[in-house]
Amino acid sequence: MKLEKLVGDRFKERPSDCQIDSHATMIRGGYMKYVANGIFSSYMPLKRITRKIENIIRDEMDKIDGQEVQFPVVMPASLWQESGRYESIGSELLRFNDRNKAPHVLGMTHEEAAVHLVREYGQGYTKYPFMIYQIQTKFRDEARPRGGLIRVREFTMKDAYSFHTSQEDLEQYYDKCHKAYENIFARAGVPEVISVQSDSGMMGGSISHEFMLLTPIGEDSIAICPECGYRANMEAAESIINNTKDADSKEMELVHTPDQHTIEEVCEFLKAPAEKSCKAVVYQKNEDDSYIVVFIRGDLDVNETKLRNFLGFDFHPAVITEECGIVAGFIGPVDITDNCTVLFDSSLKNTNNLICGANKEDYHYTGLDLDRDVANVEYHDFAKIAEGGICPCCGKPAINISRGIEVGNIFQLGTKYTKSMDMTYLDAQGQSHNPIMGCYGIGVGRLAASVCEAKHDDYGPIWPISIAPWEVHICAVRADDPEVKKTADELYEKLTAMGIEVIYDDRADVSAGVMFSDSDLLGCPVRVTVSPRNLKEGCCEITARDKSFAHKPAVADTAAKVQEIVNELKAQLAVK
Repeated sequence: MKLEKLVGDRFKERPSDCQIDSHATMIRGGYMKYVANGIFSSYMPLKRITRKIENIIRDEMDKIDGQEVQFPVVMPASLWQESGRYESIGSELLRFNDRNKAPHVLGMTHEEAAVHLVREYGQGYTKYPFMIYQIQTKFRDEARPRGGLIRVREFTMKDAYSFHTSQEDLEQYYDKCHKAYENIFARAGVPEVISVQSDSGMMGGSISHEFMLLTPIGEDSIAICPECGYRANMEAAESIINNTKDADSKEMELVHTPDQHTIEEVCEFLKAPAEKSCKAVVYQKNEDDSYIVVFIRGDLDVNETKLRNFLGFDFHPAVITEECGIVAGFIGPVDITDNCTVLFDSSLKNTNNLICGANKEDYHYTGLDLDRDVANVEYHDFAKIAEGGICPCCGKPAINISRGIEVGNIFQLGTKYTKSMDMTYLDAQGQSHNPIMGCYGIGVGRLAASVCEAKHDDYGPIWPISIAPWEVHICAVRADDPEVKKTADELYEKLTAMGIEVIYDDRADVSAGVMFSDSDLLGCPVRVTVSPRNLKEGCCEITARDKSFAHKPAVADTAAKVQEIVNELKAQLAVK
């Protein structure tokens, strides 16, 4: 490939609307172009990268007996009505009517389509187990697309679905997929990706894991215990608080706290630490706007995913009116209005002498003892695990909170979809059962962007050779020099004949600085420079994009040396 013919421009300036490095780098490098919010077109370099990622994924899925299929992008609403998700999923699911007024959806995930494809096939137990997968365009109407390809509305994803006749069989296959995912990320050049326990969310199921690339720009928070290796998405991590009651429980006292609305203001006003307070967090049910009040220790935050899973319905932050009976800024559990659902976080268990709202303007209570002052208190885990928190696995106060980008996920779905969509099989005794499902996803574009985020410098991406747009970048500096042009042309032909992927820059009208800048932005792992100065020395210059090596072989030996380097780089990423 001649660089001068490559569609797409490269430029020095960082776009002002790019908040993270990978987004800026991929725009500057001519990888993609903005179309609409969360929607991008791909130029050739990005398309070559994603194709290589897809082929790695295919290879690993095929190794565990996956069968590639393809589901439609557009599906009739009836499939999603069968599963119950047509009504339960919010505005992320794009719904529309065709010309005949029949309701349809754009696929954001394909569990329904998978069941539809195989429910007639899988009527006998001898058909099991099996796994089908696709690499397909999807659309999810994200409220807040960000970070270029990190969070988009239209994206390419590999999603796989396995079907089993027992939980034990699913668990065995789940472990195989887990290993296959580790192989995929290692081969893509990011072996540092870790798996963490996660919340299944709208997918359903009981057990799930996310694969995270740890980075400060990640939108997910990960709880990690360095003592025992426990790892979980903060949404799924249990918050453990061990409280000890004060020896004496004081009597409740009504205290005037004028204009002290927040828990921080109240604690400062009363000279008490936040952990000795009981704060209220208020939501409203989406369906009917009824109020939900969660009481939690003042130094902690509500984990809304845990709350949503407990309630079984969606909600939003409350708008508190004068008519609702709740006094904003002064809400407490004693004599609270009956017009709301009241919940208590486990962080309040075994506490006393707390500060809380008095449900009266400008007043709080001191000396709250929930077990004494509030009837029939039930405690549940609604809190976000905190830095330095107690590890749910080993029990040590060692939790670290890191940020990460989710690049893949796997779920044990159980019978959520096969039962709702009436997929059954007959066992050896003629008894009818619903198959048990597993689900396994990887975002192709997001993985490419995540690799770029993890492996770049100030000048551009540093692509691992397994997914680089080209393996070798030839720069013919002073291509108007006949000897330079002849040498570079012959090298290009030799390397291409060897099966090495080469991008060749023989532009005679650009400076060496521009040439090297474009080379850095394309991020190929190996650069070969042919220049008048090198030829005077009888050599070519071979350098690594990551600066890990530099060689000056004789001109006649350059092609063989490049092949040796390429083979070594590939071997480093090979899965053993």
